[in-house]
Amino acid sequence: MPILDKNNAQEVARYEKFVQETPFRALTQDLGWKDVKDDWGNEQVYVERDGEIIAAMSLLIKKVPGGYSLLYAPRGPLCDLEDIALVNELVSEAQPLAKKHKAFALKMDPEQLYTEELDAKYKKAGYQVRNEGMGEDDLIQPRYNMIVRLKDEDADSLMLKFRPRVRSKIRKAAREGVEIDSGTTDEYLKTFFDLYDIMGDRNGITTRDYHYFEKIREAFPKHFVVYRAKHEEDYLAAAVLLNYEGKQYYLYAGSSNEKRKLNASHLLNYQMMVDGIEMGAEQYDLGGVFVLDGEEDGLFNFKNGFCQTDGVTTYIGEIDKVYKPLLYKTFVTLVPKLQEVKKKIAEKKNN
Repeated sequence: MPILDKNNAQEVARYEKFVQETPFRALTQDLGWKDVKDDWGNEQVYVERDGEIIAAMSLLIKKVPGGYSLLYAPRGPLCDLEDIALVNELVSEAQPLAKKHKAFALKMDPEQLYTEELDAKYKKAGYQVRNEGMGEDDLIQPRYNMIVRLKDEDADSLMLKFRPRVRSKIRKAAREGVEIDSGTTDEYLKTFFDLYDIMGDRNGITTRDYHYFEKIREAFPKHFVVYRAKHEEDYLAAAVLLNYEGKQYYLYAGSSNEKRKLNASHLLNYQMMVDGIEMGAEQYDLGGVFVLDGEEDGLFNFKNGFCQTDGVTTYIGEIDKVYKPLLYKTFVTLVPKLQEVKKKIAEKKNN
């Protein structure tokens, strides 16, 4: 059956094995992610040849007014995106789910590098592709990711991949006595959350509640870890890291308002990468940004400092299979406006 039967333990195990071992793997396509996003529905589809799964896609299902829904494959599908025939076959396997859930569209945003040729192929194949010219409010996830390649590196060669100012900040933090530790207990998670909350207030951004991070820990017990940076008796920075089958995801972070000149966050990230190398990780994903401008975007400026060698990784963006064009057009027009309104409301609350 191309639709995963989650009540069949053998089939689930086979599906999970493929998802975790495929070179196209992505954290948010793991079955554990549905337990994090438990306010969405979920379904999984796959394609097999000679009894072996060769493509898979985990879908989150979001209900919208009118009884319709959006099918969303976060960082999926898991297959060779250059093989559009295979992608078409996988999407066709989701057709019964589109009918079942009255979907107006199926949205995919894979960890696939952007090229003009591939973009053109998907448009020619009848997909709506959303990338160039799209802003923060137009896309669910950023197209630009800051990724440090770890394969064949060691602690010294890794340092040389960073910009000189970042190397100086890392060395200064270590010299000034900033210490790094890691763990998975409630103590570590609470330290992280306190700093994450402080960071949210400082930057005027909406933050997740504590239970959300408990869900991540419960869903990914083998991959989840909290790192903390401490100076004397003060915790200055912390981060939630998931090392997913060789892909490290710097998922969430927080920092104190105190001793900011010690650059604890820089040392924290360096230590996480060094530990990743020791565990055989292939890459360290600092996460995405929407703006490639260090003067206007402090987040980009921070992440870009680690990516002097590897640069910006640009993904293809969103590839949408549209089932109901009118509803789809309304959705892609209305959502950015709603996001803008939410931001203005948040700004007023913080002022």
